[in-house]
Amino acid sequence: MAAPVDDYQIYREIVEMLLGSPEPLSKQVINRIKNKVCAKYKLAKTPTNADILQTTIPEESEILRPFLQKRPVRTVSGVAVVATMTTPHECPHGKCAYCPGGPDLGVPQSYTGHEPATMRGIQNEFDPYRQVESRLTQLSTIGHSINKVELIVMGGDWCSKPPEYQEFFVKGCLDAMNRSVSNNIEQAKKTNETAEVRNVGLTFETRPDWVTEESIDNMLNMGATRVEIGVQTLSEEILQKVERGHGVEETAKATKMLRDSGLKVCYHIMPGLPGATVESDLNTFKELFSDTRFRPDMLKIYPTIVVKNTKLYDWWQSGEYTPYTNEQVISVVSDAVSEIPEYVRIQRMQRDIPLHQIEAGLNKGHLRELVHQRMKSKGQRNPTIRFREIGHFQMRSEEDINPDSIKLVRHDYEASDGTEIFLSFEDPDLDVLFGFLRLRSPSSDAHRVELTEKPSVMIRELRVYGPVVDIGKRNRDAWQHLGLGEKVMSEAEEIGRVDFDATQILVNSGIGVKEYYRALDFVDRGPYLAKSLL
Repeated sequence: MAAPVDDYQIYREIVEMLLGSPEPLSKQVINRIKNKVCAKYKLAKTPTNADILQTTIPEESEILRPFLQKRPVRTVSGVAVVATMTTPHECPHGKCAYCPGGPDLGVPQSYTGHEPATMRGIQNEFDPYRQVESRLTQLSTIGHSINKVELIVMGGDWCSKPPEYQEFFVKGCLDAMNRSVSNNIEQAKKTNETAEVRNVGLTFETRPDWVTEESIDNMLNMGATRVEIGVQTLSEEILQKVERGHGVEETAKATKMLRDSGLKVCYHIMPGLPGATVESDLNTFKELFSDTRFRPDMLKIYPTIVVKNTKLYDWWQSGEYTPYTNEQVISVVSDAVSEIPEYVRIQRMQRDIPLHQIEAGLNKGHLRELVHQRMKSKGQRNPTIRFREIGHFQMRSEEDINPDSIKLVRHDYEASDGTEIFLSFEDPDLDVLFGFLRLRSPSSDAHRVELTEKPSVMIRELRVYGPVVDIGKRNRDAWQHLGLGEKVMSEAEEIGRVDFDATQILVNSGIGVKEYYRALDFVDRGPYLAKSLL
């Protein structure tokens, strides 16, 4: 007699069928898939969309949530995310206590082999072209726009990989977007500037101690717009305990160099590491934003979990380590989020590791929803960018937006010996964000000649949120095409000229967005675009 199938397995089967749908997802297609699974298991009650979403891991949720909400919205952050995985490669310092994977197991270090991006990498033999091609095909088939692509290169410490491999990998990714094989990376970048599928953002993951002026220059030359660094904690003692191989000072130095080069900075933070307490983790989150050496633009919060093939697993089995309970994780993260500044975007709240791979620790796949529920029940405001984005607001609320209520808000703060200006278009009453710009007056230690040759300010990010609108097409409901981008750019130029006596403004643009800035009278200058303020 076959073992009974539990609800989780049934919901997971629906998730897999939705992700593998050979036709665009619609209400009819979704219901057909649900009915097919219900008939197979003779279910009396059809699972709700909320039931299904609770079994997804973050990458799956980002794809399916727009289709499964009461008010479907396509790609609410304005871009389609494509994550790729590099060939398995050992970190030069060794292996952290919590880190699974590695070349000996056939998967990149810090991955289990069961994450969606890792599985795509394995299926495509870690070939960059094939990985991007398969992801774009999947997104396009189920109805996502793929016109604007944010490329994330994962797979361990990028900066420690050989430069020739780095160039090969990025070229392959761009070739897949261009649907043609170029002779070199420069040709691939040039082609992508006007391609049908454009790279609007390129992210690399690395360690703080591998961030140098040389590695930054290499990343910029490949089109980088964001760098994610594995900070994990601000406790020197815990960093030593987990054999991280670097200290807090390396994080501060890396952050400053990245910022002064026009790159966005995302920290990976791990609550619940050995030696941490709920109180110490909350203090870490506070220090991240009270100490001007840090203040990242974005966070990925990865609560510590126990998986096999790690020292942490051995410590857990011997009783040397006890992970946080679900309740402790929800408590720490919700209280931390409520105090995070409005200029921060929380990219993720947990790893893409399937629940059956987790031996101990957080065993819920929908931490973000649980955190939002806890904050709502406690009357806590969520000030972060992602929660307040217009697209996400429209998925939570049916309240109409009045364009006359949109206001320009300015927030200045010191960071890494320079000044940051966060300009945003918001509806203060509804607490909704329509777009923003990050402007930096760099520190005196900036190493890029483009910034030091004359008094300069740098736009590190410009983003207008809303559903995806294909390049060249307009949609009255899409906030990207209400002229907010041009308006906030004009304000940034005025601030640079008046407040900082700058004679030029630079922007670190995604490869596929360069044409937009050229139309605003910017000209190419090294990896950046520049405009005179005289």
